[in-house]
Amino acid sequence: MNAPIRRPFDAHAVRAHFPILSRQVHGKPLVYLDSAASAQKPEAVIDAMAGAMRTSYANVHRGIHALANETTQAYEAARAKAARLINAPSPETIVFTKGGTQAINIVANGIDVHDGDEIVVSVMEHHSNIVPWHFLRERRGAALKWLDIDNDGRLDPAALDALITPRTKMVALTHCSNVLGVGAGKALIESAHARGVPVLLDGCQAVVHGPVDVEALGVDYYAFTGHKLYGPTGIGVLYGKPDRLAALKPFEGGGEMIDVVERERITYNDPPHRFEAGTPPILAAIGLGAAIDWLSAQDRAAIAAHEAQLRDAAMERLRALNWVTLHGRAPEKAAIVAFSVEGAHPHDVAQLLDQQGVAIRAGHHCAQPLMQRLGVSATARASFGLYNTLDDVDSFIDALEKARRLLA
Repeated sequence: MNAPIRRPFDAHAVRAHFPILSRQVHGKPLVYLDSAASAQKPEAVIDAMAGAMRTSYANVHRGIHALANETTQAYEAARAKAARLINAPSPETIVFTKGGTQAINIVANGIDVHDGDEIVVSVMEHHSNIVPWHFLRERRGAALKWLDIDNDGRLDPAALDALITPRTKMVALTHCSNVLGVGAGKALIESAHARGVPVLLDGCQAVVHGPVDVEALGVDYYAFTGHKLYGPTGIGVLYGKPDRLAALKPFEGGGEMIDVVERERITYNDPPHRFEAGTPPILAAIGLGAAIDWLSAQDRAAIAAHEAQLRDAAMERLRALNWVTLHGRAPEKAAIVAFSVEGAHPHDVAQLLDQQGVAIRAGHHCAQPLMQRLGVSATARASFGLYNTLDDVDSFIDALEKARRLLA
């Protein structure tokens, strides 16, 4: 049988699904290059959330009436969609959270850590995968151990193995850095598992740019957020192996996460509901389900090839500018490009680009240890989504060259 013909991804057609991309900023057509911070939303997500509020909304679980049942079905359907997205073995391994940050906090607060125990993190982690472990250092006497990167941003399994000791309780690494576009993979997970140490991956960036298979990775915990996945804010996902979730202590207390409440004792609900205290982010979960449906209907391989083309075009144009320094040059990186402009603060660069309708991000990107490793206080960052085009790359570089002239 002949292989199916793979057609190039049509980003221009996809842009029509995103209403906000038709607007202007400062009288210029919007060029949105800040998807690593938060992606724009397709009409399907907007309609799903508005439709739920208009036609069938109530609180989930425990209800008897029709609206409660319909909303519960939609909410739990979104859980099943999230499980399929990352090839989790069952919906029961998926905990809904308010974001990737809370997902990591649930794990950090739920594991058994004592004075002298160790947590391994890398120098390129987002603060959401650093600060919760610092809490364990401050409050329980744990020690943080830092895994370095090479000059392209890659992590070395042998270096990880050298950091692990009998006191290591967790290895917590990014699956894809929000600055350098690379991260931990199966080799590092296997290195930790060979020493009997569980692994948490921060997948907030990775899940957007390509397929994720938690079963194939063998990872113990996987966290991601909805708003970078073309879904709404206020919703995230924590995947955990069944035995790992069962062993976690609950992070928050309230309704739904309990089984029995008496004056002298309580018992907890089973995962995932054990970690979903109170009224959950119902509408956001429905929106996330719609985003997953919309994204799953696209050709993910074609999207990856398209984003790689955008990355390569931007990197090639930036390399030709002798006043630009690129941070992170691994050829396999995601479509995230961090850079510095000689003699200019990143905030000034971003402001001048904004005046030309080009939206990028500037700052430490919630990755201050990485900035210290790179020897800078901040960088500018252009991050591409599936709706960006080569015309956007051209507009970005043209605006950057104009900004350079103004700053000179």
